[in-house]
Amino acid sequence: MHTALVAGWAGSMTLFEIAVFDPSDPVLNPMWRQGMFVLPFLTRLGVTQSWGGWTISGETANNPGIWSYEGAAASHIVLSGLLFLASVWHWTYWDLELFRDPRTGKTALDLPKIFGIHLFLSGLACFGFGAFHVTGVFGPGIWVSDPYGLTGSVQPVAPSWGADGFDPYNPGGIPA
Repeated sequence: MHTALVAGWAGSMTLFEIAVFDPSDPVLNPMWRQGMFVLPFLTRLGVTQSWGGWTISGETANNPGIWSYEGAAASHIVLSGLLFLASVWHWTYWDLELFRDPRTGKTALDLPKIFGIHLFLSGLACFGFGAFHVTGVFGPGIWVSDPYGLTGSVQPVAPSWGADGFDPYNPGGIPA
């Protein structure tokens, strides 16, 4: 339920920020100066175009595809609904045969095992996002700036698995 609320907040906050964002002057009036909170994080993850026809660089968006700002918001809202339905299912069908002790027949919840299974599944989803979206296999990659932060572009990033992956100026630490 908590993850459903967080995903719903992220999607609805993205839609709110898209509604109040003015993309007309990205140089003198960037999104961080307009009080945006969620849109800069989406931009860092490679989402730079809108279905409304604008980009963060001031150009016209030709084909933003599904992973635009609105697409990311919609996917979070859909995920929120699915997670809410999953929590209702868990609340309704908590008394499954799976949770019965075979020796006594009484309800016996193995909470560490249940938590471990759910933690593994959410970790698998996070790993899938990092492995496919950030590296460019299924997705644009992430926003990588020059060392001075003046220019940048969206590009796939290879993971840095060593100690240099902990360097905050190394973009390869994000997918690792």
